[in-house]
Amino acid sequence: MKDHISYILNDLGEGRSNYYNAMSPPIIQTSNFVFPTVDTFREAIMDELNAHIYTKGNNPTVEMARKKIAALEGTDDALLFASGTAAISMTIMHCAGQGDHVICVRHPYAWTATVLSKYLVRFGVEYDFVDGSDLEAIEALIKPNTKLLFLESPNTFTYDIQDIEACVALAKQYNLITAMDNSYASPIFQQPAKMGVDIVIHSVTKYINGHSDVVAGVVCSSQKIINKMFVDEFMILGGILPPQEAALILRGLRTLPIRMERIQKSTEYILAKLKGHPKIKRVYYPFDPDFPQYDLARKQMSGCGGLFTIEFDLPDKASVIALVNSIKRWKIAVSWGGHEALMFPIAALHDIPGRDNPHIPWSFVRFYVGLEEPEYLLADLLEAMG
Repeated sequence: MKDHISYILNDLGEGRSNYYNAMSPPIIQTSNFVFPTVDTFREAIMDELNAHIYTKGNNPTVEMARKKIAALEGTDDALLFASGTAAISMTIMHCAGQGDHVICVRHPYAWTATVLSKYLVRFGVEYDFVDGSDLEAIEALIKPNTKLLFLESPNTFTYDIQDIEACVALAKQYNLITAMDNSYASPIFQQPAKMGVDIVIHSVTKYINGHSDVVAGVVCSSQKIINKMFVDEFMILGGILPPQEAALILRGLRTLPIRMERIQKSTEYILAKLKGHPKIKRVYYPFDPDFPQYDLARKQMSGCGGLFTIEFDLPDKASVIALVNSIKRWKIAVSWGGHEALMFPIAALHDIPGRDNPHIPWSFVRFYVGLEEPEYLLADLLEAMG
């Protein structure tokens, strides 16, 4: 398996003889491509997904990145978008139109919920959020107009997991499309398509790029779905990824497996040392034996990455904020997947004027372990907790 991943990351689609045998692929920074004859121009127009006509459709640098990510996920092809939100939005729009119904797991990525509840609802798309671990509850929501079951396993604050194979079986029974956000695990640690999921989505911003310098999203699926999405959403709405960003993603892909391995080991080291600390009420991490869905997590994922959440045992929100402010080696920020350790205190989202408080209590702080020495990060946490 490792040799196969190495081939994908280092050789698949490289075509070095086309660019002077350079080790790193070139950035094809062009808007337009020219043709020697009308016949070759016509042939390209008839297959724009695979030809190079205009970078809005298919750029060689972007194509190389998309083919590699698709191969990692075990799908026929992929489309790269300007953000993870764009990839999610295009997927839902592709699967559901006016009068259709979408079932989505509860507490997904915030923009997934927003696309359904505040945007597509304006155009007659119905939706329901559901406990993704309850198959009976999912089935009870299926209606004649239901078209899509949208999964996110694990999600990215409390790490709720769905039984992917069981959800796929249920969806097939009712002729539903399944789509899943796989950003938490990366394609190194989980391949939903191999468990039957029709469409796999990533925020490429996270692990796949891995250097905190690109915002991107990807949709991986069968050639049939990719071909149709390319024509129906991708080309019309134009949320494309530029070639310079694609080149940075190609760079990040080279080190994806070794980064994931390092992050996993560092996270396990830190969590083992934090266990039983008096200021910690609970740790949320799918590969923690005390995690409620631990067995399912182990079944579906080969690794777990660097995101975990601590529920602190502190008397009030001010105490949590003071603790977070005293931590120096973990930076306060959204997102994850880069080289730097991060933390996201949910207290920052509480009591914002004009906004509802999130469903997650103020005592929760999400941590991401980067590529720093784990001892360096652990010492900072322990000092802050006292």
